[in-house]
Amino acid sequence: MDTAVASELTRVLAGMRRVVRRRLAASRPPRLPAAQIELLIAVEEEPGIGVAAAARVLHLADNSVSGLVNVLVDAGYLARETDPADRRAARLFLTPAASDRLTGWRVARAELVGRALERLDEADRETVAAALPALRRLLDQMRDEEEPA
Repeated sequence: MDTAVASELTRVLAGMRRVVRRRLAASRPPRLPAAQIELLIAVEEEPGIGVAAAARVLHLADNSVSGLVNVLVDAGYLARETDPADRRAARLFLTPAASDRLTGWRVARAELVGRALERLDEADRETVAAALPALRRLLDQMRDEEEPA
């Protein structure tokens, strides 16, 4: 295992994430905390997900996710419906406002990174593009490791 490559990769990715978050926060207030965005994405990926299942996906305590849900419901980004199979449980769905917010965030993020990519020379752009399949596989490997056996 090449720890130097792993260390540099995590440093670069974290730095890119910070720059994107900072630049988008400045241009698109109010900024949502990362945990709220991650919950919205989890609900987007699995409409109707329950609080306990979302907590497992996010690796958070149920009560932490419940608090995030309350904030996002109050903000108009999540709809909470009673689960017909278990009246004590809630199912979560994105509102149109949340879908619009996530779409706007993704477009702005792609534009920001796209502008930076355009400033690279052709060889660097091709290298970045060629690395994407390997980076996706790396992400899949990391996700597989976090799944319970």
